[in-house]
Amino acid sequence: MNSTDFILAAEESVNPLMPNPWEILVTGVGFAVLLFIVIKVIAPKFEQAYEDRVTAIEGGLEKAEAAQKEAEETLAQYKAQLLEARTEANRIREEARSEGAQILEDLKTKATDEATRISEQAQRQIQAERAAALSSLRTDVGTLATELASKVVDEALKDDARAQRVVDQFLNDLEAQQNAGASN
Repeated sequence: MNSTDFILAAEESVNPLMPNPWEILVTGVGFAVLLFIVIKVIAPKFEQAYEDRVTAIEGGLEKAEAAQKEAEETLAQYKAQLLEARTEANRIREEARSEGAQILEDLKTKATDEATRISEQAQRQIQAERAAALSSLRTDVGTLATELASKVVDEALKDDARAQRVVDQFLNDLEAQQNAGASN
């Protein structure tokens, strides 16, 4: 084929603006096959991926809401437990204060009782020592008074019964003078 054949063949062609019907048919079939593949294979996969993503997001939101609700419930429980623990601590503290005050009161009572007992015992001991001292003093004063009286009177008071009567009389007179002086 030479160049004239090409020119003739080109002249035989119809309008260049009109495409070749075979090209239209092949392009149309190719487009239909591609459209069929997109509709039957690719679009359902995209749709499934979209639904999976929506489900995952919604499920994640539901899980997050459930977790938040559970966290709020747990927080409310912890706050209630904390309030209960504080109330219990205050009650225990007040009981301890009350018990401490009671123990202190008991100790004060015991100390007062012990002090009273010791004071009474000391008073009894003082009275016993006083009685012993008075008895000893009576004997000593009696002996001295007898000796003094015998020297003054020049009479011997050797008789014990008589000497005892004189000493008793002297001490009774002395006690009577003291009682009379104390009442004035």
